[in-house]
Amino acid sequence: MRITDLLKRESVELNGSVSNKQETIEKMVELMVKGGNIRDVEKYKNGVFQREEEGTTGIGEGIAIPHAKTDAVGAPGLAAMIVRDGVDYDSLDGEPVRMIFLIAAPNTEDNIHLTVLSRLSMLLMDDDFRANLMKAESVDEFLHDIDMAEREKFEEEPEETSKEEKKGYQILAVTACPTGIAHTYMAAESLEKTAKEMGYTIKVETNGSGGDKNVLTAEEIAECDCIIVAADKDVRMARFDGKPVIVTKVANGIHKAKELIEEAESGNVPVYHSDSKTEESGFAGEKESLGRKIYKSLMNGVSHMLPFVIGGGILIALSFIFDSANAGTEIFGNGNPVSKFLNLVGNTSFGMMFPVLSGYIAMSIADRPALMPGIVGGLLAKAGTSVFLPEAEWISSGFFGALIAGFVAGYLMLLVKKALEKLPQALEGTKPVLLYPFIGIVMIGVVMVFIVNPPVGAFNEWLNDGLSSMGEGSKLLLGAVVAGMMAIDFGGPFNKAAYVFGTASIASGQFDIMASVMIGGMVPPIAIALATTFFKNRFTKSEKQTTLTNYIMGLSFITEGAIPFAASDPLRIIPPCIIGSAVSGAMSMAFGCGSRAPHGGIFVIGIIDHAPMFLVALLAGSIIAMLGIVLLKKPLPADKQ
Repeated sequence: MRITDLLKRESVELNGSVSNKQETIEKMVELMVKGGNIRDVEKYKNGVFQREEEGTTGIGEGIAIPHAKTDAVGAPGLAAMIVRDGVDYDSLDGEPVRMIFLIAAPNTEDNIHLTVLSRLSMLLMDDDFRANLMKAESVDEFLHDIDMAEREKFEEEPEETSKEEKKGYQILAVTACPTGIAHTYMAAESLEKTAKEMGYTIKVETNGSGGDKNVLTAEEIAECDCIIVAADKDVRMARFDGKPVIVTKVANGIHKAKELIEEAESGNVPVYHSDSKTEESGFAGEKESLGRKIYKSLMNGVSHMLPFVIGGGILIALSFIFDSANAGTEIFGNGNPVSKFLNLVGNTSFGMMFPVLSGYIAMSIADRPALMPGIVGGLLAKAGTSVFLPEAEWISSGFFGALIAGFVAGYLMLLVKKALEKLPQALEGTKPVLLYPFIGIVMIGVVMVFIVNPPVGAFNEWLNDGLSSMGEGSKLLLGAVVAGMMAIDFGGPFNKAAYVFGTASIASGQFDIMASVMIGGMVPPIAIALATTFFKNRFTKSEKQTTLTNYIMGLSFITEGAIPFAASDPLRIIPPCIIGSAVSGAMSMAFGCGSRAPHGGIFVIGIIDHAPMFLVALLAGSIIAMLGIVLLKKPLPADKQ
């Protein structure tokens, strides 16, 4: 490994000012930490001082090469400092030290620090080389002098090692969106394609609905320059401890891949630490606001909840299909062994909706200690409260209560963890198995039973009664609004808000709202596919190549297929899609369509109430959106089609 591969610009100081050996080493460790190679600063610093106790690393000729090999090092690294006035370092020749190189080596079998130490020592024996380094007026000049001397001295190495031949990847990335379907993979593809065009090697881990794919290894993390986390939900961050990390929205991974990669390779990304004093970079100086933190926690709960809701909802719907003979009776859905089985399993899965939602919201805020109180809070929201009066009805706070339970449990556990920080070390082991569970469950129980459930339960009853008693005009307006919201930002906050409202409505028996939500999300990709099919002269060749993909994504209820078109021409794509979706949503509501399944699109058409009319509404809204798009978009010149 070349010296210039290990020595980063931020770890070089050309005008150091120190007064003694201890101060020198502390300053060198600070420079090393800036390079992002150190996992545990104090442990590494202690290792350097312990090495000095074995014998000074001041080798003479004004040079010192302190070093340490320890588990505290995540990846090999170098730091360098010039002290022009010299410093007393207890050198072998008794002379002041003016040039210091610090080596950080991981505790592996390859002894890379010995290789680097050998190379440095051989180069530094050259008087001219040392003089050039002392005269360097900039970090770039300093690194260039080392590079040229190393190439000349060690001619057996190829002069240029291509980026593809280097071990590992220069950039690593993780992409994740709440549903784990479209945005996750679109961001990954954008980052991979852009990095290749810019000449960088990259590996992208996708945290999708089918699990984590292309998972980053410990070795790859140790060797990379920087890590990009483009996510709208929580990802496992502790593994990136000691590495430069950029944290940003998944949308930036799609639309601003070039800027992200440029920043990742700029050498100015702060180092991430997985403790409470975490330092991480927001893309282009962005700060993670309280609103975004709340949104990420909410989406973390929603993403874990969806599989239970989708699977359970489909099974419940199937139980009614297999029991059509008992429609309208009290045993509908349980009238035969098959439907009874489907209903039991489906309701069991669907019943996990509240505790999973609240549990993972809480865990996103306060880590694992908050998971159990969050789950209990969700179960209490589902069970409701009787206010301990025998004659009183139990009031369930439902979906909204579970939301509140998740956030309350998370922030309560943050307070509990803070309050227990000063307990004796001997009691540390009792926290996760005794103190956190006991205190957490008591506190969330009091909050849910006495504070949250009564008013939120009353609000739920009022809302359900209001929805049930809505007149035809009001229902049409509601269907138009929730469907139109699905087409505002194609998977963004408006889209997710409408979708969460739809899934919550299923839990309260309002299946028509979910149908309007689903149809509103299906319209935009289908409308774009229709436009590229019948009005080809308004689209580029690359846009027309997505026609089949958009048909599939639209029919599958994946709204994100419209994103590339909306991003490139928002004023001509988004308004027609909103109008088309709103029309479909209103028509679906007017036709009495209902969906017990919160996802699936055309693949769950068999369990949608009034399915033929649902398809009519879908086609009508898609055609309206298509006509709006082609009226706003003018034909392109022949050479651009």
